Amino acid sequence: MSQVQRMNATLDRDEPAPRIGDPVPPGWHLIFFPRIPPTQSLSRDGTEPASENGMPDPLPVRMFAKNKCKFSLPLRIGDQVRRITEIASIDAKEGRSGKLVFVTYRYTISTQSGVATEDERELVFLEESKAGPRKPPPGQPAPAGAVWEMTVNPTNTMLFRFSAVTFNPHRIHYDHPYATEAEGYPGLVVHGPLTATWLLELARNNNPGATMTGFEVRAKAPLFAGRPFRIIGRPRSGQRVCDLWAITPENTVAMEASASFA
Repeated sequence: MSQVQRMNATLDRDEPAPRIGDPVPPGWHLIFFPRIPPTQSLSRDGTEPASENGMPDPLPVRMFAKNKCKFSLPLRIGDQVRRITEIASIDAKEGRSGKLVFVTYRYTISTQSGVATEDERELVFLEESKAGPRKPPPGQPAPAGAVWEMTVNPTNTMLFRFSAVTFNPHRIHYDHPYATEAEGYPGLVVHGPLTATWLLELARNNNPGATMTGFEVRAKAPLFAGRPFRIIGRPRSGQRVCDLWAITPENTVAMEASASFA
């Protein structure tokens, strides 16, 4: 219950205090089931060692890549739930910046009534940058024709609170010297799941009363603290689906997503 209240506060949602039996918003399952390794066991970047998640020969840098969720039953505050974690795939590649390993984790969350949420989350592991500051890929221009829009100001405090509510110790989100000097970013990095949550919120806010059944998201470029970005979206003609995008200050796509409804 307190976790939901903390998430509402982090996102500045003016909601009444949650009560036992209230539904957890779709996608908010990420605030539950945190891994809690001892601080002394964390890697240099603050995260748990990748080998603990079954990653062979792990690379030192990790990033959020994409996510696909299916919502079959609501999660409710007070439910007894169980999560099963599996590694669905490991795919090693060679990119412009060196070695990359894409790892897909599959999470199945069940209540006493059955499977509630199926979540496939892909992370990419990379080598440390040897060429100085990281250069983002060429940007895809923001799409035209958005029907919904809001601006998000990702302050340092918002990033810190999201790290706290999800128990995410990745230093690129709160340790400015580490993010800029060790990993070559221009500032603190907005969590991929935080941007995805804002996209979920845009879809939810503009489909009142509808039941979300699925959500897919793919990261395209990083966003940074202190640099407001836009969240835009529109319904897909003739379908119970909406398309969503997070747009950088340079008016390029940072993240693209779709949400489906019953």
